[in-house]
Amino acid sequence: IIRSHTMEIKKKLDETDEELLELAIIELRERFQLLSKEIIVPFEVEVGENIKVTIPQLGDKKQILDFSIRNAKFYRIEQLKQLQIVDPDRHANRIMAQMQKDLRLPVEPRHIECFDNSNIQGTNPVAACVVFKDGKPSKKDYRHFNIKTVEGPDDFASMTEVVYRRYKRLLDENEPLPQLIIIDGGKGQLSSALKSIDELGLRGKITIIGIAKRLEELFYPGDSIPLYLDKKSETLKVIQQLRNEAHRFGITFHRDKRSKSALNSSIESIPGIGEKTMLTLIQRFKSVKRLKLATEKEISDVIGLSKAKKITDFYKTNNESI
Repeated sequence: IIRSHTMEIKKKLDETDEELLELAIIELRERFQLLSKEIIVPFEVEVGENIKVTIPQLGDKKQILDFSIRNAKFYRIEQLKQLQIVDPDRHANRIMAQMQKDLRLPVEPRHIECFDNSNIQGTNPVAACVVFKDGKPSKKDYRHFNIKTVEGPDDFASMTEVVYRRYKRLLDENEPLPQLIIIDGGKGQLSSALKSIDELGLRGKITIIGIAKRLEELFYPGDSIPLYLDKKSETLKVIQQLRNEAHRFGITFHRDKRSKSALNSSIESIPGIGEKTMLTLIQRFKSVKRLKLATEKEISDVIGLSKAKKITDFYKTNNESI
């Protein structure tokens, strides 16, 4: 290797990889007065008649190409790390500006909220709202919702309920509203959320979009054609992180609720165990399985020996499945 030079070029939305590489090759040749008759590239490019373009599949030239690609990726990773360490605000500002442009937003989405429903066969339906500020999770602002007005597994009605409750409360408490709301789901979920946005008079004040899981399609109200972002784009990665975080947060709450519900009903059927003791056991053991697997001593350390004996005797007698 005689010379190595790394050049960064910002890619425009309508530019292809081929166009970008052609631009870089011409720029490098002019800057360093390069006269080489052959260039090694990963795909076909147009850089003039007198230059041989080689796309190697094997051998030394393929190794040189692979080495160059590794160097470029390493440079980019290290550059991003340094940018975040040295100037985290600049990193956040760049992502916010890119998201505004990619998603056609009137303002930068400094405050984003994402909703997800969680229910399994309609049991214990819950929803989750996660909040990102400046592109990062703001966990103190996360919220869980128990579904109150919907019977059975109706994701659409549940979404209408939680979106209404969330923003009615923010309005009542004069709290800041997000610039962007993301709904985990396609057109149906988005339409359901919009009912509440309209009822609260927030249409036009907050941008709201839906993301469909299968093809990562982004839906906008009143637009039947979805938006597809580049799979490698930082905007899509932030949206996917929001969606995944909302799903994780909702599922965790849902599982806790189901475990406590099962534990609650199991303890209620034990003679001589009152409500106060039941709540203490729920807080300590979290699930029926963990309570049944606990020794008499472990239970007695929490509620005393006599009550612990009643519980262990009950499970032995009834031989309930774990």
